[in-house]
Amino acid sequence: MKKSLLGQKVGMTQIFTEDGNMIPVSVIVADPNVVVQVKTTDKEGYDAIQVGYGVIRDKLVNSPQKGHFKKAGIQFKRHLREFRLEDCSSYNIGTEIDVNIFSQGEKVDVIGVSKGKGFQGTIKRWNGHRGPMSHGSKFHRSVGSMGASSDPSRTFKNKKMPGRMGGRKCTVQNLEIVKIIPEKNVILIKGCIPGPNKSIVQIRDCVKKGDI
Repeated sequence: MKKSLLGQKVGMTQIFTEDGNMIPVSVIVADPNVVVQVKTTDKEGYDAIQVGYGVIRDKLVNSPQKGHFKKAGIQFKRHLREFRLEDCSSYNIGTEIDVNIFSQGEKVDVIGVSKGKGFQGTIKRWNGHRGPMSHGSKFHRSVGSMGASSDPSRTFKNKKMPGRMGGRKCTVQNLEIVKIIPEKNVILIKGCIPGPNKSIVQIRDCVKKGDI
C-alpha cells in the first residue's frame, strides 16, 4: 500500500449533493497519526513505519511501552499500528500523518473489527433454512444432519455449525471518499464500514482498482 491512516468510527449520517441526491456516509474522525518508529530492511528485515493514535493516561501504559515511547520522544499513545508502505524513506520519527493524504472522490479500503454478536445458531450465523413451524414437527431451528451415521461416522471438517459470530477483522473495499473536513480531521466515506461506533478503523489506498 502507498498510504494509510488510523481513525475512529463515529457513526453514520447522510449528506446531500448539489443535485439534491442523498448519500449515506460513515463519519470517521482521524486525528493526526504520529510516526513512533521507522523500520528498515537492514535492521528489521523489512521496510515499515509504526504509528501511534489516540490519547491514553500514563498509568495505563506498561513499562516496556513507556520505554518505547520515551526512546522516540513521543507522547504516549493508546493504539500502535504498523504500515508496510511502498516508500518509507519520506517518514521520520515524529512525522504527523493527517487526513490530507487522501482526497475527495478517491477510492479507499477500510479495515476494522466487525460487531460481535455472541454465540449464534446456524440460521443467523450461516443464513440456513429452518424447519416447519407447524405443531408436532419438533424441528424448527436446529442444526440438522451432521452427516451419515455408519459411514464416515464423523462430522466433516468445515461443517457449518453454531458458534461465536462476528468480532473478526474484515475489510470493505472500493469505498468512495465523499468529503474531507481538514479543520475537524473528519473523513466522510460513502456506505457502511465494519465495526461499532467508537471503534478504531484503518483507511488505506485501494488495493483492487475498479468496481467490485
